Amino acid sequence: MTGKFNKSGSDLPASKYSGLVSTIESLLLDAKSKVVKTVNQTMVYAYWHIGRYIVEYEQSGKERAEYGTELLKKLSVDLTKSFGKGYSYRSLRKFKQFFITFSKWPTLSTNSENSIWPTLSAKSKDTKLQTVSAQSELSKVQSVIAQLSWSHFVRLLSVKDDNERNFYIIETADNNWSVRELDRQINSSLFERLLLSKNKPAVKKLSEKGQIIEHINDILKEPYILEFLGLEESHRYSESDLESAIIDNLGKFLLELGKGFLFVARQKRFSDGTDHYYIDLVFYNRLLKCFVLLDLKIGKITHKDIGQMQMYVNYYDREIKTTEENPTVGIILCKEKSNFVIKYTLPEDNNQIFAKEYQLYLPQKEELKKLLSKFL
Repeated sequence: MTGKFNKSGSDLPASKYSGLVSTIESLLLDAKSKVVKTVNQTMVYAYWHIGRYIVEYEQSGKERAEYGTELLKKLSVDLTKSFGKGYSYRSLRKFKQFFITFSKWPTLSTNSENSIWPTLSAKSKDTKLQTVSAQSELSKVQSVIAQLSWSHFVRLLSVKDDNERNFYIIETADNNWSVRELDRQINSSLFERLLLSKNKPAVKKLSEKGQIIEHINDILKEPYILEFLGLEESHRYSESDLESAIIDNLGKFLLELGKGFLFVARQKRFSDGTDHYYIDLVFYNRLLKCFVLLDLKIGKITHKDIGQMQMYVNYYDREIKTTEENPTVGIILCKEKSNFVIKYTLPEDNNQIFAKEYQLYLPQKEELKKLLSKFL
């Protein structure tokens, strides 16, 4: 009979059986995901406590430096005998660093009944290990810590600045970054680049809340890092080559653009009779509820480039966007800016057109920090 199958003498509708299989598969996948998450949280919890016990044990000794080194070596040998790999001298140092780094927070508890994270004991004799009031309100950083894996923490431990590290913790949890994606964002100095488009209070805001998208300035970076395109600075390439490389790596480019971006069109054409105009790339930001137009320039920006973008933005504002949407934003992505040209071509109250530099290699963090010190 059509739509049925015979199994052990029973006829069952094939569509109903497929639904049963799909439901069970979803249940098992969800269960496996929760098991992995629980195992991960449990191991991170264990590593944090190992670090805690090591630090507290060391602080009862007199020769802390030498004593600590010998302690970790001996512990490594004994734990490896009992539990196998994973407890090398280097790993134990990481556990210790993990506790020291994250014991600065008021609490590691997420206030969830199911949380496995501990609340530090206030009985510690060393004031460096004591926690502040247990009634302290949890920051966003603290509330997302349990979502990260040990591999995430290992990468985060290399970030020395507390504000910067807190920012990456929040963004990793909010965007569900893999360790590889987190590594790329740290290496590309996302934190510093966002700050270069902001002001001094933004440092504290980013470290406490992560990247909150409320205004176009919240998504701008300086510079944009496009090392994933595979184009070399020393070789000649055209604007068409740059555009094609972006399209070929669209997923990575969207990650670089930031939160809320959706790709709309490439070489979007609009016409006036026989005259045709082409916008290199068109995006939409669902958080800002506006179109974002990108024009690619491989050289230094000119007043003609800005005028061209002004026309594109005006066209979209008057012909494309709806009354419910916010004004269109235009970004001219160029190899070199001219602050003089930008200042005297755009109106003083401009909040729609921006010129931003890009580079095809990962930036030197120290260079960006020097730039930041001039602005903040």
